[in-house]
Amino acid sequence: MNSRMAVQPSLVLASASPRRLDLLAQVGVTPDRVDPADIDETPLRDETPRRHALRLAREKARAVAQRAPGDFVLAADTVVAVGRRILPKAETEDQAIKCLALLSGRNHMVLTAVAVIGPDGREASRLVETRVQVKQLSDVERADYLAGGEWRGKAGGYAVQGVAGGFIIGLHGSYTGVVGLPLYETLNLLRGLGWNVK
Repeated sequence: MNSRMAVQPSLVLASASPRRLDLLAQVGVTPDRVDPADIDETPLRDETPRRHALRLAREKARAVAQRAPGDFVLAADTVVAVGRRILPKAETEDQAIKCLALLSGRNHMVLTAVAVIGPDGREASRLVETRVQVKQLSDVERADYLAGGEWRGKAGGYAVQGVAGGFIIGLHGSYTGVVGLPLYETLNLLRGLGWNVK
């Protein structure tokens, strides 16, 4: 029992996102398990984008923590917003078309919330906001982008690390936050709850 107590608790990533796994690997962190949270992500009535992102990250972490007592649980949620409007994770071409129309030629916010629950049940969370400016997209650019299908399943219909990166003319904040996990803030949250990040 004493030897077991000396072993560091496992780190569980409450996300199925391969991008989040890649980002963690970039800073030498490999979760012991991936256990995606299956929760309802529908925005509440009058819920602001900031509150929505934080609520979902916390709910994901809590849902998985129930299945992983005594471990560290890391969860995140990324929201793309134009003003108070939350853009969907585009699953249909019609949704992607509407997202492109809203993003083209203007600024928007990418809000990524990170939540960590420690082995002792303590919770910590952080919201990271990044302002992103998209160029005015031509009809040809929109059509080519839609045909490529990269938009599918992406918040706001795009991934900054993909083809859509060529549409971005300004980014003020956390690049890794836009990809899906702000690394600086994530490492600080883990360390703050006792995770031994190398």
